[in-house]
Amino acid sequence: MGGPARAAAQGAEPGRAILVVGDSLSAEYGLQRGSGWVELLSRRLQAQGLDYQIHNSSISGDTTSGGVARLPAALERYKPGIVILELGSNDALRGLSLQMTRDNLARMVEMSQQAGARVLLIGMQIPPNYGRKYAEQFQALFAEVAEKHGSGLAPFLLEGIATDKAMFQSDGIHPNESAQARIEENVWRHLEPMLKAGQPRRP
Repeated sequence: MGGPARAAAQGAEPGRAILVVGDSLSAEYGLQRGSGWVELLSRRLQAQGLDYQIHNSSISGDTTSGGVARLPAALERYKPGIVILELGSNDALRGLSLQMTRDNLARMVEMSQQAGARVLLIGMQIPPNYGRKYAEQFQALFAEVAEKHGSGLAPFLLEGIATDKAMFQSDGIHPNESAQARIEENVWRHLEPMLKAGQPRRP
């Protein structure tokens, strides 16, 4: 990440950080550095005087299993007040067990909550050509995890752009730079109420 989203954890007050744990959709895959939705969110927080720092711990190609493995160290390092979980797409694209994906997401929500963080789970969808039943069950599992474990939920990261080819890179999978503002808005709409729940503003 570039700019304010690169802020170091050292010296940061516990609870004043937002940790993003995601895959290529959050890791600026194929984008100019500093143009992704996580960076745009960081700039919005600064502009509104909200006293949070964003730490982007997203890795292209990551799965929910990878997230489970690396989340404890990130929680210990950054001591976030909010964790944004954007994982699962690579599980589905590989045809992995939906139950495994569900269990991994639930485990990450639980780990985050046990560390004192609130969680915003980011929902994803896959095309029906992967099998309509599988696609429908995959879409539903995010809401199931959020409801069972009391996390926030942004139903679909790519809402409003998923069927617009102009919003994607040449691979047809990864959103391009013109799509990032809409993606950030999709996250912000559900993150903002969490931020307003007792977060102090800078003078």
